[in-house]
Amino acid sequence: MKSEVRELLTEELKDAYRPRNRRCAACRRRSGRRVPMPCGKAFSFTSIRHRCRSSASNKPMEKMSVRPGRKVCEAMRGLVEEAQHEIEEHDEKGPILDLVIVAGMQRIEHYEIAAYGTDVALAEALGEKEVVDLLAETLEEEKQTDLKLTEVTRTTIMPEALAGDEEGDGERGGRPGGRRKAA
Repeated sequence: MKSEVRELLTEELKDAYRPRNRRCAACRRRSGRRVPMPCGKAFSFTSIRHRCRSSASNKPMEKMSVRPGRKVCEAMRGLVEEAQHEIEEHDEKGPILDLVIVAGMQRIEHYEIAAYGTDVALAEALGEKEVVDLLAETLEEEKQTDLKLTEVTRTTIMPEALAGDEEGDGERGGRPGGRRKAA
């Protein structure tokens, strides 16, 4: 049974490696906007979608002597394609497009959080301490990215989107004709 658990972890690691690189490339293509933060600093979506650690996600595989191979994660491919489709439907720049981008990124983060959580548990069961440490670090980074995305949505993007809607400016924050009724 231990060999089957090891094989499962191996497949899980291969599953996580390739889509991370693909997803990061998709995010970079679409997310050059800089958003001001309440603290006076600005960040870009690419900085929030941290370093796209292809080498970091490769380290657990190296520790287990696993080659990345050409495995395609169908779930991640679906999430990336869905995010790209949503972005294309909201091609007009502004806070609504930013919300669409963040929503897609968070769905991907949540999938990764679940996957890395499972990977940590499998590595723990196998006694792979170094692999556990590497995967736990990646899992924590995914959780922190999710929190940052939530924070920037609440503090910056959502207020911009709602302000644009209140002003009746369909281009800035809402859909065309999307004025809110006065209370």
